[in-house]
Amino acid sequence: MDLSPLQIALLCVAALTAGVVDAIAGGGGLITLPAILSTGLPPHVALGTNKGQSVFGAIASLVRFWRAGLVRGELAAITFPLGLVGSFMGAGLVLLMRPEVLKPVVLALLVVVAAFLAFRRGPPPGERPEPPLARLRALGAVIALVIGTYDGFFGPGTGTFLIIAFSGLLGHGLTQASADAKVVNFATNFAAVCLFTWRGLVLWYVALPMAAAQFIGAWLGVHLAVRGGDRLVRKVVLAVVVALVLKLGRDVFMA
Repeated sequence: MDLSPLQIALLCVAALTAGVVDAIAGGGGLITLPAILSTGLPPHVALGTNKGQSVFGAIASLVRFWRAGLVRGELAAITFPLGLVGSFMGAGLVLLMRPEVLKPVVLALLVVVAAFLAFRRGPPPGERPEPPLARLRALGAVIALVIGTYDGFFGPGTGTFLIIAFSGLLGHGLTQASADAKVVNFATNFAAVCLFTWRGLVLWYVALPMAAAQFIGAWLGVHLAVRGGDRLVRKVVLAVVVALVLKLGRDVFMA
């Protein structure tokens, strides 16, 4: 089916907003995917088109964080390829089992994440000593592979889980963790786009205008994250987690 110029314009507004949110805390798909589905596109085409536009937001965020000096090259050299591998592995797992079985597990994990953010005590992650480089890279590798696989298999909350993992396990502040997360997020989105394009499931006449809006929104979101620091990132991450809990809770209990 063909979408009207008005529908595409409204999707671009959704992509712009999602770009801002996703760059700061992840969870932009909570905005763009329902918006694309509301046009009546088949779910598999909506998923492919959503990945086609979101990859541009991921690269915009990554470049902006890099220019701000927040991307660690020695860590990214490990997390990017393993995020890519994990995403392909997760996509392969979809053929073996239904992603819906993960919904209750992810819902429980998100509740734990929300409690962690809301009631965390002790020194902020950014003030804790960083692990030695070898351990830092080993932990980063595990995070990228495991959450990359999750993104290829199921996906909701990937960016948020990455931020919490990099913050909690590596001792990074939330702004630094957002930069760490974007390296993996770009890898997993790139892998997904390759697969969806190969299967002819990306409507590029819809994805490209949304990508331009997503790119602008992501650039603005990183600017806000860098300026606002950990306090802003924490608030937005918590808001995204609550939104994910509500969405997945509805999916689980109304299925």
